[in-house]
Parts: sequence; structure tokens; C-alpha cells
Amino acid sequence: MFKLDRKLIITASTAAAVALFTLGCGGSTGTTESKKASKISIDGGVSYPVVNDKTGPYYVNPQVAQDAPKIYNGRVPTANELKAWNKDIMPDGTGLPEGSGSVEDGEEIYDAKCVMCHGDFGSGGGGYPALSKGNAYDLQKTLTNNRWKDPDADGPTREFGSYWPQASTLFWYIKDGMPHPFSKSLSDDEVYALVAYVLNINEMEIDGVEVDDEYVLDREKFLKIKMPNRNGFEPNIDGPNALPGVRAYYANAKNFGAQNLNQGAVRCMKDCQKASVKTKRINGGITGFLPPMSDVRDLPAVKEVKVDPKEVYKNACAMCHDSYLAPGSDEWAGYVAEGMDTVYAKAIKGTQGGMPAKGGTSLSDANFKTVVDYITTGKVK
Repeated sequence: MFKLDRKLIITASTAAAVALFTLGCGGSTGTTESKKASKISIDGGVSYPVVNDKTGPYYVNPQVAQDAPKIYNGRVPTANELKAWNKDIMPDGTGLPEGSGSVEDGEEIYDAKCVMCHGDFGSGGGGYPALSKGNAYDLQKTLTNNRWKDPDADGPTREFGSYWPQASTLFWYIKDGMPHPFSKSLSDDEVYALVAYVLNINEMEIDGVEVDDEYVLDREKFLKIKMPNRNGFEPNIDGPNALPGVRAYYANAKNFGAQNLNQGAVRCMKDCQKASVKTKRINGGITGFLPPMSDVRDLPAVKEVKVDPKEVYKNACAMCHDSYLAPGSDEWAGYVAEGMDTVYAKAIKGTQGGMPAKGGTSLSDANFKTVVDYITTGKVK
């Protein structure tokens, strides 16, 4: 429910985590004095300061509190270190660099560096998110769809154009983390071009002008982007009163379709739900089905369709493997020495080094092994 404002999300979530940590199991119990000095946390609990070696009704270890500064307090970061980390792109334009890029250039960059994960025209695939499902303005209206009321209705479409409240998050994410696994390798102009292309495939406008195939995006135009769902999130966490506003919002359960039960009372930690339904156990099971129930659990046979390993490599693997561990490269010697079963397993399951499971494809294990054979040997068997 939070807006995608990175700094505020971090602040709000950190505050919630600290509140929950200091809350413990005591919930809203504690002395009157500690309650006066406490604050209601975002989740409705209460956090207490440490007074006389106690936080609320619970004792703390004074040695831990004494040693905490020694353990957790590091040195003050230098100005250059702060500058290297402070790369946020904010909705008001803070951090947004000068530059420009066209939809045409963005499409070329996308096809070269992004399509193998995010699919043709941002359609998604292989476990990676879609960037577009069509017209952002039309799809934003689907966010009110409710399958609980109408099980046959289409559910909400939460893609970039229809769901995200700010385009600044897209610019920051591409600039800071894409393309995988070569993050921070794009120039500012290339990022502008990719953002322009993503706006184009979402059929969006800027200041009343359609982002068509010939559109050129720059900083001035970027700051005029109005996302369809910019006002679709609550509570509002913008501004200096963000956290108090969030606390007040969640203090009233009616704001989010819930109920306040025994508000302010001691929290229930177990056996909170009174039994309301009588259950009866049937011993021995039910028999006598006509026709008899089948106990066969085999899945239906699926006809395997062979794939072209070279074509799969081109579409799903070349982006990363052309620069390292290319087909038939001598670099494979150390890996193959571990045994092909090990190579297959790592390729199918993925690795911590950035290799996605099956390269992000949906191929069967057998088909993907033929791709592995091609990459390790440079030959199609």
C-alpha cells in the first residue's frame, strides 16, 4: 500500500521493524510511566524506552546495552562514500541527471540487453516481470477488479504503467541495477532511451503528447510524466508527517477494511479464537464409490518437442555468455572437470553467481541439457 518512494519506504519499514523488535510479546502492557514515554508503532503495538534496566514489564541485559555501541557503531562515512551510495532518483527530480534518449534507440538497447529476460515488448517470461501488458490508462482501471466478488472476472493488472505511482523509480532501478548481471553499465542517455521505450510500449503520454516511436525523452519532459496510478495508494507517506500519518491511518482499522477488537487491551498471544464450530471425525474413511475411485497418480504423458540449442542460446543466454563462458570456450574446462552432472544441476537450478534457473527459460530438463551441451562444447549433438 506504500508509494514506491524508496527513501520513505526504507524509513517506514525500518521504523516498523524497530518497533516490533522493542515490543516483544508484551504488546500494549506495561507501566503507566512507560506508556507515556512510548509511541504506538505502525502495527498497533507499543514500544518502550529502557528505564531501570526494563523495557515495559521486561528486563533487558544491561551488558548488551552497554556493548551495543562498540559492536554496531562504525566510523562516520566519508563524503565520497555517501556520494557513491546516494544515487536515489526522487519524484521531484532530485538526483535525475541531464540527458536524452529516443524510443527508437531504447528499442535497440532493449533488444540487445533486456529482451532475453523481460520478453518481446516487455511481455515478461522465464520468471522475470513483465514491463507492459498494454495501454496503461485502461489497465489502471483493472486495479479495482475484485475476484472475491466476481470469481470469473480478470484480476488487477499490476505492471509498471498501470500500477507504479512514480516513473522516477523506473529510471533509478534501470540506472542502478540493470541490465543483469552488468548493473551500472548504462549511460544516462541509454537509461533515458530505455525509459522512453517502456513508456512507449505502455502507450503513455507526457503532457498530452503521445510517446510514439519517434519520441525523444529528456529531463524536462521526464519531470512532466504523470503516472495513471499516482494517487492510487494509501496511506499517503509523502512529506514530513509521513510516519505519524501512517500510524494514525492504521490505528483506525476501518481505513483498510478491518475491525478494531479490544483496542488497547492486552494482546492475545495464543488460543485467541474461541471454538465456534463443532467437528466430527469419521473413522475408517468412506468406501463404496461407484465407479470405484482411482488411485492412479500418474501425470498425463507430454510429448517432448526438441529445440534448437543455438536458437535458445541466442535468445536466452548470449547476453551473459558471449562475454564469459561462450560456446566451446576454454573457460569451460574447469567446470566440466567437475562432471557434467554437476554442470547440468547448476544450469537447471541456477547459481548464486547470477545464473537464473534454466537461463530464465521454461524448457524441460532434457531440452535444457542439450543447450548446456552446446554451450560447453560449441557443438550441437
